[in-house]
Amino acid sequence: MHRCLRRICLLLASAAGFGMSPALAADAEHGADLAKRWCASCHVVASGQTQASADVPSFASVARRPDFSPERLAFFLLDPHPKMPNFPLSRTEAGDIAAYIGSLRQ
Repeated sequence: MHRCLRRICLLLASAAGFGMSPALAADAEHGADLAKRWCASCHVVASGQTQASADVPSFASVARRPDFSPERLAFFLLDPHPKMPNFPLSRTEAGDIAAYIGSLRQ
């Protein structure tokens, strides 16, 4: 029950904070910087990157998924999950990384 309540709180907080105002808009450039620092050891985060883990998706492939949503991805990044290290991301940082991944959508 506690986990369900946490997801609901994250959903409500995100709805209140993500994309509701241009002043609160996510910063894809900052997200790219964070991704290169924290995510590049496992994921291919940029087109020039030459090394990453073989068993994780590239950020470009995540962006191209038909069900991709920056808001849903930001929720995912805030909620601890088994295969990823538990980085202490703020809501803003999660939104920035999600915005960067969204910018890779082609």
